[in-house]
Amino acid sequence: MVAHLTRRGKGIHPPAIRAVKLSYTAVVTSSSAARAPYSPTGRARYVRAPRVLHFPESATVPESKRHLELRTLLYQIVKHTFAGGSSIGCDQFVYFDASDPARCVAPDLFVRTGVPDSTFGSWKVWERGAPQLAVEVVSESDAAQPSWNEKLARYHALGVEELVRFDPDGAPGARLRVWDRVEGDLVERVVEQDVTACAVLGLWWVVRPGAGLDLALRLARDPEGQDLLPTGQEAAERRVAELEQELRRRG
Repeated sequence: MVAHLTRRGKGIHPPAIRAVKLSYTAVVTSSSAARAPYSPTGRARYVRAPRVLHFPESATVPESKRHLELRTLLYQIVKHTFAGGSSIGCDQFVYFDASDPARCVAPDLFVRTGVPDSTFGSWKVWERGAPQLAVEVVSESDAAQPSWNEKLARYHALGVEELVRFDPDGAPGARLRVWDRVEGDLVERVVEQDVTACAVLGLWWVVRPGAGLDLALRLARDPEGQDLLPTGQEAAERRVAELEQELRRRG
């Protein structure tokens, strides 16, 4: 989902002083010195104070219950398996232009590999790097092609490596679309029968039942979708069933 909001800005803390020195012009001429240059630390002077930009962390956007269940299911699946070595987001704002808070997306799922998961309000690419994987679950508000074209352009600018679009109301064989970054461009992949590889995670995207729904986007270890990745709850229930079976076997 794409949204625009107003968020509180974050102040500059002492550990970030060196980064700040590199971010602003530190050359002060005699004429600028006469205008009482901005000096937040006393160690460097600047020709002006920084412009404070606000990057919102939340917004009120209508969402259907089905959309909520679909994205939550996918988030729980990925978090259960990959949280130890990847940062995982679900509907948080991802900002990719430090000079313009309107330049953002809010994927239903996004993953930055190689960085253990943590709690964050929003994701700023210039601080954390670009997510390699992003997933959009189509809702009624963004199903139209013009809306999707705008999103596609934003994901291109974001730098995502794999973009997945799941339309639960699409025709069979057309519910799943995927774009890959190829030679700097974001190019749509050929997908057949709603099954294709997840290049970033080394798995398979499949469309199977889930969250009490007949159709949901799932990840599997095989293209047939026989070995689906579980949510944490599903894994726990499976383990309990195995233990109960073992107890019955032992009599």
